[in-house]
Amino acid sequence: MCISTSYAVIEQEREATSEQTYFYMMNCLLYSRMESGFPSNDEYYDEDVNVYLANLLSSLIYPEYHMMLNKYILLYDTTLFEKVSLTKNPRTKYLTYKTNADFMLLSLGIFKNPCRTRPNSVPYMKLSKKSYTGRGKTYYNLAQSYCTQTFRKNTAVGEILGKLSIGFEKYANVLSLMRGEYFNIYKRFTGGEMYHLERSIEIIDHKKNLSKLHDKFLDAYSSYMQNKTDESKKLLEEITIEIRRLDPSFQFSI
Repeated sequence: MCISTSYAVIEQEREATSEQTYFYMMNCLLYSRMESGFPSNDEYYDEDVNVYLANLLSSLIYPEYHMMLNKYILLYDTTLFEKVSLTKNPRTKYLTYKTNADFMLLSLGIFKNPCRTRPNSVPYMKLSKKSYTGRGKTYYNLAQSYCTQTFRKNTAVGEILGKLSIGFEKYANVLSLMRGEYFNIYKRFTGGEMYHLERSIEIIDHKKNLSKLHDKFLDAYSSYMQNKTDESKKLLEEITIEIRRLDPSFQFSI
């Protein structure tokens, strides 16, 4: 295994590994922000958002985060709002909306699958990216409101949630760039897309080969006109046949 593809074993030293994971996520996030045209503090101070997102991304590798998802994540707005309306504890409401907002941001930016479907499944209700973005913005906004109620004051986390609500599209675009450039997660080609890709490559190769044959033909023709030997004539005829195989419209006779 080469150096660039070696990974630390997570179970050995979790604390050290957490620091390494956080540093890696933060590093990728900062580069992605610059490369996507959304550098830190471009519209407002949001270095605190970087810290929040780096921690959120780091948590993906630990089972505790996925246990929390199973507890709070709901697929449909109506089900989510109904659950929250039946809850009296503002902290539970805050965690519910925050978790769903984080999940929506990661689903749109990193995983490109906000409706949580498998590649070959047909979703029950497929919404547009704009609709999912609107959900994420609303969830963060509500999470900020319930965060204030929970702690009875404005907090640093509450301010971050407000910034995530305002700049949801921006942060989703940054994560989308991270997905391909740093996480190497790419969309699987469909059969039709693969066919057209192969055809485009074949066309390019076809043009390159034809161009080379035209050069050979000119050299062979020049040689034949100077010498007019049987060998030069045979070579010219062979190249003419090769060109006609790739381009039937080519016409030439000695």
